[in-house]
Amino acid sequence: MAQSGLARPIPGGNNVAEPQVVRTLTALRRAIGRLRARRDTIALVPTMGALHPGHLALVRLAKRRARRVVVSIFVNPAQFAPHEDFSTYPRTLAADLDALAKLKVDLVWAPSVAQMYPDGFATAINPAGPAVAGLEDRFRPHFFGGVATVVTKLFLQVAPDIALFGQKDFQQLKVVTAVARDLNIPVKVVGAPTVREKDGLAMSSRNAYLSQAERARAPTLYRALKECAASLRAGKPLDEALAEGRATIENSGFALDYLEARHAETLAPVASLKDGPLRLLVAAKIGKTRLIDNIAV
Repeated sequence: MAQSGLARPIPGGNNVAEPQVVRTLTALRRAIGRLRARRDTIALVPTMGALHPGHLALVRLAKRRARRVVVSIFVNPAQFAPHEDFSTYPRTLAADLDALAKLKVDLVWAPSVAQMYPDGFATAINPAGPAVAGLEDRFRPHFFGGVATVVTKLFLQVAPDIALFGQKDFQQLKVVTAVARDLNIPVKVVGAPTVREKDGLAMSSRNAYLSQAERARAPTLYRALKECAASLRAGKPLDEALAEGRATIENSGFALDYLEARHAETLAPVASLKDGPLRLLVAAKIGKTRLIDNIAV
């Protein structure tokens, strides 16, 4: 892995300068210091790697919003429960760096677990507000504490002017926005629209787990969200629209965790379209793969 901007061959393309890759906090601080010395604006795109076109869309947006772009690649153990897929989560660093080189990313922060959580690490963020809305937190109670802790560390390590997150993880977006606001971290959190496959499935690194048959049924989540939103806009009562959406999902072979309508800013429960703006959020498992999605109403 290059520690400078030297060019190397990119499979199937022209020679492209590989982004600088740093693995230690000392090297990161030196690199960020050089960017700051030039008064460059910095955008951060936090990822866990296994990059897909949704991630790359965030990078492109970051390049439009700031002079320099930093992408972090770190599979964060703090947001995985013992029964979840930390050990098998896809790790494709070489391919990720090739994709980021083609987009001319300036810096990749790829720390080890020991760098992020050294021996004796004993401090964590315990978020409330949107982190305890009864959505993802109901099924993954450990999750947002791990997310909030690692994102806070990334914000403090990189000191970006803006940070970009996808709206697919909508509750997460609201949590990290609240963390930056409440802890007075001077970063603007930007939510980018969900990037979808042609059949509507929200792009996710976990889509790689789907069998061919499961992949064929997976777009049902998006279809159910769109049908539910259309029913609400047509005046159907909230309970009826949600019941129909839940039935559609379960009849397609999913084990449904939730399909909920919430206030789009606070994630508080709502009684009708008049309580808006509304966001529909869904999580369901097909086979061994858990998928999430959401849309505005």
